[in-house]
Amino acid sequence: MPDYRLIPSIEQLRQRPGVQALVRQFGHSAVVEALRAETDALRQRMGASPPESGGAPATPEAAADAIEAGLAARLHGLFQPSLCRVINATGVIVHTNLGRAPLSPAALAAVADAGQRYVTLEYDVERGERGSRDQHAEQLLCRLTGAESAVVVNNCAAATMLMLAALGSGREVIVSRGELVEIGGGFRVPEVMAQSGAILREVGTTNRTRASDYAAAISGRTALILRVHRSNFTIEGFTEQPSLEELVAVGRERQITVAEDLGSGNILGGLAAATDLGGLRLDDVPGLEALVRGEPTVQASISAGIGVLCFSGDKLLGGPQAGIIVGRRDLVQLIRRHPLMRALRVDKLTYAALGATLTEYAAGRAREGVPVVVMLTRTPEEIEARARRVADALRASGNYDTEIVDGRSTVGGGTTPGLTLPTRLLAITHRLRSPDSLESALRQLDPPIIGRIDQERVVLDLRTVFEDEDETLTAGLLSIR
Repeated sequence: MPDYRLIPSIEQLRQRPGVQALVRQFGHSAVVEALRAETDALRQRMGASPPESGGAPATPEAAADAIEAGLAARLHGLFQPSLCRVINATGVIVHTNLGRAPLSPAALAAVADAGQRYVTLEYDVERGERGSRDQHAEQLLCRLTGAESAVVVNNCAAATMLMLAALGSGREVIVSRGELVEIGGGFRVPEVMAQSGAILREVGTTNRTRASDYAAAISGRTALILRVHRSNFTIEGFTEQPSLEELVAVGRERQITVAEDLGSGNILGGLAAATDLGGLRLDDVPGLEALVRGEPTVQASISAGIGVLCFSGDKLLGGPQAGIIVGRRDLVQLIRRHPLMRALRVDKLTYAALGATLTEYAAGRAREGVPVVVMLTRTPEEIEARARRVADALRASGNYDTEIVDGRSTVGGGTTPGLTLPTRLLAITHRLRSPDSLESALRQLDPPIIGRIDQERVVLDLRTVFEDEDETLTAGLLSIR
């Protein structure tokens, strides 16, 4: 029969120096709760038949040591944040599951400054009275896109819903059947429209819609023509879609506003000169021009005469999660005044990060300062040079076989379907582990390394690995036995 009297009281345990240190770190309540859980666990081990290994301490001191040994691990597990840093070696630049776009140093500094101080979120310094938060970032957005006005909400789905609610609620919005897309998480354009109060009016077919289809559907009930960019898939073969200019011409002739959900927020392809990207020309990087020019740009839509459009801040733009609406001043003003604007508005941290990101573009520093642009503009030769340094260290350990092979990087985030960038991959095999075992072991590291398996080898694409992570990546690989 186990002698449970060997287990010290909670108060006795609490007086131990190691437990006192944990109280200072995690707080009294959490430690007491964890102590109770650990003493219960020890009782269960002692009462097991036969007793579990190490489950029957011989003295009160041994019992206290056993409880304290499990206490720290329990508390660390309880307080361990579920959001933790990872090394993204997948080659997917805007990786939705890994947090989409990493923020620039300038954006992080702006967030830190805004987060720890008071700011002019809704205060007009010149007039000494309450101001409006929805004016922030507007000037930079207009400068970069050519729009008359801009407003920011918390993501692009929210921007679409707000745009439709403000401009089309209770009336028909014309959309091509080929553009009734589903975005990540099961959200579908028809469902977003229904929540906005707009009435869907489908035209054309899945693969072919003409300008005349839109024109024929316009009636006294029509509020908008909506163009939805198919950002996460392509339709090929026997297809037809009117150009932006043709669609705008229909809208002007019938006095109907043309709106657009552009999704990815490509402004790179619309920048006027190489100086806008720190001297980089798009054709300097293999595959970049085709990728960027192949994705519609915000500037082209505004130039074509689209009345109002929305796009994401955390995709190709490389900023924080946000839904950005730009367009004609009168239309944006209607959106700004809609009651949903308050529910969907962003906070000071988002404005700080977005403003700093846009400043990098406006000042021609995006190539060096915005991580998404940095990764997009890395050449295969640059990536290979870094991969070879890692490979050399792995081969020297005697545990790995390595090879540098051709591969393709993707933008991700539901953008640029079918368009990729050439890269050089580090393909590795561990002499004592299977590819599945190695890939799993990489995910258990601190920080976890996220790669993929291809042709029975783990492959790592350093396009999406920060340069200052190379040593951590190498050390992590070398630690796996």
